[in-house]
Amino acid sequence: MKRIAVFASGGGTDFQSIIDANERVRFCDIVCLIASKSGIGAIDRALKHNISTAVFSKKDYPDLEELYKKLTYYLNLNRVDYIVLAGWLKIIPESFVKAFEDKIINIHPSLIPAFCGEGYYGLKVHQAVVDSGVKISGCTVHFVNEVPDGGAIIAQRAVEVKTDDTAESLQSRILAEEHKLLPYCVKKLCEGKIIKTGRKVAVID
Repeated sequence: MKRIAVFASGGGTDFQSIIDANERVRFCDIVCLIASKSGIGAIDRALKHNISTAVFSKKDYPDLEELYKKLTYYLNLNRVDYIVLAGWLKIIPESFVKAFEDKIINIHPSLIPAFCGEGYYGLKVHQAVVDSGVKISGCTVHFVNEVPDGGAIIAQRAVEVKTDDTAESLQSRILAEEHKLLPYCVKKLCEGKIIKTGRKVAVID
């Protein structure tokens, strides 16, 4: 059974979707939640399900490299196989990506390569989509590399953008798809059914 760590910076609804799916049909050990600050909803969710938590806050580690060095030690100590970013808003240095190459996945609330990269997170993504007038948005699960939202794409789900959508209404519908797509991808990853060859990724059914 593969061991995963989930990273979160907010309420943790994507994290909850993994917990719920894993409780229905167990496909991994959720070893720990890594939180970017104390007091967030994701921590409450972890405690409710007896999942260990650890906070790696910028105020405790002003030097980013030092933070991720300590985090790497913690993850290795807990024999973590894969890292799942579920609303992680902290910058990830290249050194950390290399330490866990092809072992970190992220979910982003748009159809990459549109509306992604530096500065595109949370409601900002959905507001940009609504303002642009595009007709389709969605969510993407991808491997993490040194470029923000630049890693190889694993899977995507499309969502129609309605003419009367607000950023909040679009976010709500896309979040519903995130809660299906992310657990699906985590399960496939832990089962060894995601095959990455360069930029191309195959998901085996």
